[in-house]
Amino acid sequence: MSRAVRTRALLAALLIPASALTACSSSSSADDSSGGKAPKGFPYTVTNCGVKTTFEKPPERAVTMNQNTTEVMLALGLEDRMAGTAFLDDKIVPEYRKAYDKVKVLAKEYPSKETLLGANPDFVYGAYPSAFEKGEGRERPALQDSSVNTRLATESCAKGRVGVPQLHKEIREVARTFGVPERAEKLIKKQNEQLAATAKRLKGAEKTRVFVYDSGDNAAFTAGGKGIGNEIIERAGAENVFSSVDKPFGDVSWEKVVEKNPDTIVIYDYRGTSLAKKKKRLLNDPALKDVPAIKHKRFAVMPLSSVVVGPRVPDAVDELADQLHPDRAK
Repeated sequence: MSRAVRTRALLAALLIPASALTACSSSSSADDSSGGKAPKGFPYTVTNCGVKTTFEKPPERAVTMNQNTTEVMLALGLEDRMAGTAFLDDKIVPEYRKAYDKVKVLAKEYPSKETLLGANPDFVYGAYPSAFEKGEGRERPALQDSSVNTRLATESCAKGRVGVPQLHKEIREVARTFGVPERAEKLIKKQNEQLAATAKRLKGAEKTRVFVYDSGDNAAFTAGGKGIGNEIIERAGAENVFSSVDKPFGDVSWEKVVEKNPDTIVIYDYRGTSLAKKKKRLLNDPALKDVPAIKHKRFAVMPLSSVVVGPRVPDAVDELADQLHPDRAK
């Protein structure tokens, strides 16, 4: 997911009128194959990013847009409920690869409305508002008019800071939507155990000051304090020098980067500008030459899909901690 698309997505989330969202409150078909009796735990009503939806039964033909939402579904073992998927930023992690290969890829990026509806979905799950971009025919009210329920990952519409509690709420609500709440609790228990083990491993480690470089030339597009990427940095035994930026991602001037004087630069890696080009841009900028991270060539690298709300978060904390604190590596 490119910087431009994420920026447009975040702005779109702020500009959607509440009346437009609440107007698309909806219900799924009331009957199921068991002769009209609702499945256990249904109807289920949830409000997501301003949209109130009542599910009379679990979705059977879901389409995921964006990698982290795809991986939430796979982590919950819901590949058999998926009619399609779209838009990877990097490689699917090995533990989900076999399940992912069973799902039809509808498009390299976002599918057209025609391609999307051609998969006959009853549920579309997107990570960014751009998945439901107005003008492409994929906006949430338009899909509801086609009897397709939707969900937007809550990191894209959260008003406060997003961290592990919000990740777990996301996992629980998705699992509940599909009638498998016990799978969410099993996954969350595993995540909590892993996060606790990492915290124990890092106890007493000196915090290093990091600057996240996502992209950018005239300005640096970085991780702010509102996204889960900030919490990943903190749990990995570091301090985000731009945690004061009041959004998940934002532009900062290179003068500010110099002023913050970071010890390490964390580069977000995804398709588009290569990792090698990003490093070259940083190392060849004369304005940065005295910054400790540049002077000592201290870089850490994280896949973009690991630093947004999704099942990779505990692994991302471990991976970043190992790079920032090799003396505490597992």
